[in-house]
Amino acid sequence: MHEEESIVLKRDVNAITIPDGSHVTLNKDQIVTIHQSLGNNYTIFSDTGMMVRISGADADALGKEPLGRAGVSSGTDPQSVENDAWDVMRTVFDPEIPVNIVELGLIYYCRVTPTSADQNRVDITMTLTAAGCGMGPVLQHDVERVVSELPHVEEVHVEVVFDPPWSQDMISEVAKLELGML
Repeated sequence: MHEEESIVLKRDVNAITIPDGSHVTLNKDQIVTIHQSLGNNYTIFSDTGMMVRISGADADALGKEPLGRAGVSSGTDPQSVENDAWDVMRTVFDPEIPVNIVELGLIYYCRVTPTSADQNRVDITMTLTAAGCGMGPVLQHDVERVVSELPHVEEVHVEVVFDPPWSQDMISEVAKLELGML
């Protein structure tokens, strides 16, 4: 969603400030503006101008239904699990940019290693748009969560690195077109 919508909060709700990643509580009856609703999260502006992220699990506080997840038809083999991991990582969005982290070029590596007949370990290497980004741990947790929810995944390890440093050259052509960079 790229269309802004102002609403009144239906209940108190926990949120994460952007870009520093601090936890805050927004109060019932507070007016907020939804800026972006992608990847099962909402980026909103409070009535004081603070930008925060609200989890899709708290969509009811916004008077909304939880946002959907990507459908996954997983096999147990490493290639199927890797394909599924890439698919669900595309449901993780930068809270300030309406592009998923795969298309932004933040995921450098994804490897799946079988741990038993039908279970796997997934190792992911990712970066951030800026080394000091307070949302880094939040995005890392989002990746760990969505991949660990896949069938046939028993272990997920996500490493955040800054070498090579991220640059706009890493953004996919599709995302550049969507962002008006082409």
